[in-house]
Amino acid sequence: MLVTFIFLFVLIGGMVIGMPIAQSLVLTGVALMWHLDFFDTQLLAQNLQAGFDNFPLLAVPFFILAGELMNAGGLSRRIIDLASAFVGHIRGGLGFVTIGAAVLLASMSGSAIADTAALATILLPMMRDQKYPDSYSSGLLASGGIIAPIIPPSMPFVIYGVTTNTSISKLFLSGIVPGLIMGVFLIVAWWTIARKFQLRSGERMPWGTRIKTLAKSFWAMMMPVIILGGLKGGIFTPTEAAVVAAVYALFVSMVIYREMSWSKLYSVFLAAAKTTAVVMFLCGAATVTAYMITLADLPNMLADSFSGLLGNPMLFMALMMVFLLVVGTAMDLTPTILIFGPVCAPLAVKAGIDPVYFGFMFIYVGCIGLITPPVGTVQNVVAGVGKLRMETVIKGTTPFLLAYVLLAVLLVIFPQIVLAPLQWMH
Repeated sequence: MLVTFIFLFVLIGGMVIGMPIAQSLVLTGVALMWHLDFFDTQLLAQNLQAGFDNFPLLAVPFFILAGELMNAGGLSRRIIDLASAFVGHIRGGLGFVTIGAAVLLASMSGSAIADTAALATILLPMMRDQKYPDSYSSGLLASGGIIAPIIPPSMPFVIYGVTTNTSISKLFLSGIVPGLIMGVFLIVAWWTIARKFQLRSGERMPWGTRIKTLAKSFWAMMMPVIILGGLKGGIFTPTEAAVVAAVYALFVSMVIYREMSWSKLYSVFLAAAKTTAVVMFLCGAATVTAYMITLADLPNMLADSFSGLLGNPMLFMALMMVFLLVVGTAMDLTPTILIFGPVCAPLAVKAGIDPVYFGFMFIYVGCIGLITPPVGTVQNVVAGVGKLRMETVIKGTTPFLLAYVLLAVLLVIFPQIVLAPLQWMH
């Protein structure tokens, strides 16, 4: 178990002293190389490059670009307007608008941070105007934002699929039904809050206005239809779907909605490039560590140590979800995937768990970590946009967090919720 100790000590130690996660990963890989008497700078460089020199990972920059284009080009705003026109008149209607828009946006971008920023920027001021409590408004916005990595197209599913050699197409399909169920759980939680606080409702839109809003959002609504239809019909791969999404968002933003100028396009490309650089460096650094983990045979060592748990798939799954939730509270989703995906996925296979189901649950629990202190990446986004104290956002997120944890328990007990629709759709 010395290898495991070195792995955890160097990785966690590096993060504790403030070292960036990517650098901690490289240092961990070097420490394992040194311990195994396998140190080679050329091998280190080759693995670092191999981590991002991967065709399926091309989906990452294009999905990031698609999300930036949607927010800057008016697609996200039209989706929110559409949801507002149809459900904004219900008590606490802006909360239901948030949930509907979150589900629709999730089917386009796949980025929790991008969707949360778009939702918070537009809807939080409107909620304040209607005297909604800042805490529950911000908590709902954060909780709705994490649906994005679950409903395809999903950037975390792409990274997990590449890292663990799991079918990305099957991972995409696995997220559709649970993602919609997440929306239903949020609706129930928000309905309870709206009744308790007697939240105001907006004006009921006449059907003429609704139809006009629907017509304006038509081109934005076609994006998930094209992506999901193309994936289901085998017209293009997930990587190609990312390119289609980016090109389509660019075309609609510049030619149809005409909200994207050439000068604005530069800043969009720059923002997407910066985010891509961070993610790709993480992928390269994680590949170094993953390669050494494989050479050290760490998954088999852990399998031997926890052989008793591997004989009980449900118990193993429950304990693994608790572990991943704890990790997710201290680390962003992408590093969690890159660090623990190569270690946990082989253990799940040895325990007799479907690799696609485990991959979905890995991402789902990781998403819950995005709205769980102390890190709470998505909560930080809402707090920054709304100029709120983090304590306010955390308090408002609690009821929705509990709803998601309840759903996680149901998904562990009834894995058919994920697997049965996957078999039907595939």
